[in-house]
Amino acid sequence: MSASSSTPQIVIVGAGPAGVRAAQTLVEAGLKPIVIDENRRAGGQIYRQPPPGFVRSKKELYGFEAAKAEALHSSFDQLRANIDYRPDTLVWNCTPGQLDLLHTQRHHAQPYTHLILCTGALDRVMPFPGWTLPGVYTLGAAQVALKAQGCVLDGRVVVAGSGPLLYLLAYQYVKAGANVVAVLDTARFGGKLRALPALLRQPATFAKGLYFMGWLRAKGIPLCDGVDTIAADGEHTIQSLRWTRGGKTTAIACDALATGFGLRSETQLAELAGCRLVFNELNQQWLPQRDDAGRSNVPGIYLAGDGSGIAGADAAELSGRAAALALLQDLGLPANAAAKTAMASESRRLAHSLRSNLQFRQGLETAFPTAVHWARDCADDLVICRCEEITAGQLRRGVLQEGAVEINRLKALTRVGMGRCQGRVCGAAAVEILSQASGLSVAETGRLRVQAPVKPIPVSAALAAEEQA
Repeated sequence: MSASSSTPQIVIVGAGPAGVRAAQTLVEAGLKPIVIDENRRAGGQIYRQPPPGFVRSKKELYGFEAAKAEALHSSFDQLRANIDYRPDTLVWNCTPGQLDLLHTQRHHAQPYTHLILCTGALDRVMPFPGWTLPGVYTLGAAQVALKAQGCVLDGRVVVAGSGPLLYLLAYQYVKAGANVVAVLDTARFGGKLRALPALLRQPATFAKGLYFMGWLRAKGIPLCDGVDTIAADGEHTIQSLRWTRGGKTTAIACDALATGFGLRSETQLAELAGCRLVFNELNQQWLPQRDDAGRSNVPGIYLAGDGSGIAGADAAELSGRAAALALLQDLGLPANAAAKTAMASESRRLAHSLRSNLQFRQGLETAFPTAVHWARDCADDLVICRCEEITAGQLRRGVLQEGAVEINRLKALTRVGMGRCQGRVCGAAAVEILSQASGLSVAETGRLRVQAPVKPIPVSAALAAEEQA
């Protein structure tokens, strides 16, 4: 959408690091954007704020990142008078020029001329025996409990999976008084060693990771890497966990398990908006196409933060500012020639910083690869799609007996990904099973097509949207 002679109506979806910095940049230029936040308070997942009256300090909540969290929260507080902030508001559909919102269980239509999508990410989930038992959580859910609800998982907690969040969560939980009894990492030492040159490009971040591991060891918490498989046991809730490493099986009693394998970008709104998606080998996911500044293929729609590729909070802040600067340039702002030159220089600097961040990101993928064999090699009776109770065996039969070689065809045959999560939880594993059974690459199996609403909404809201259409 090109800018019209009237005042542009700019909407930012998301109030995490990318959304806050985008809003700040626009306000500095004299504009008043609308900022829509699904959460109650700004900060996103990484800097999620606790409920009012919460007594733990930012240092206790965010550790080494306390200063960054404070800076972001403070920046947003200063913006409040100059933006139209809409907390507790879900964007459930995006069409050309309009967003469909849900607030207080009621539908609202929000027009826009320009849109910056800062939709963030969610946990990448890999299934294992017992993963649907009560007491099994994702790493992100465990962090939400700590930051937004002021509590930790109860009893003996095991943290398992791979990725830097594994050790960060364990550290945060122990600091908060939780009883973490083991940290199980599927990544191997050799991979971490190969990733060392790339990881050292951000020495401070690398040093923090080493500190978390050393601190946990000093507290007597077992850290085990090279874990091949895990299995949760229990009748009505998780009671113990078994894992294998080098052919040896070990068991430990536990009351809660937090698992995760990095993050997946939330791309649903970008797809509904018409943005072109391309398969990204680094992220092993279909991502919206964008230029260095965050422009999508759809004029007037910009992408920033982890919703367009996992890069972390620091990069999200940079990309949020870059996208807002691109929007201003496309509006022909500022009019002053010297200011335009300075803005162009700033945009180039941001693009350079974001490109250099990719090398560190590649190092993380080398050090902490996703255990895709958990899905590829799982037993036929393992539930993959918990919403529709679809097993791995049903998916394999859809490939081997029905000839499905594309994920949407497999979805039509089995209903995988048709439940409440629309494939957010099961999609990554389903694609791995399809890839293994068909002999095709993950990219060749396609992607689950998104449909509105992107998250569950009341029927009354959907009917209201139809009446207003």
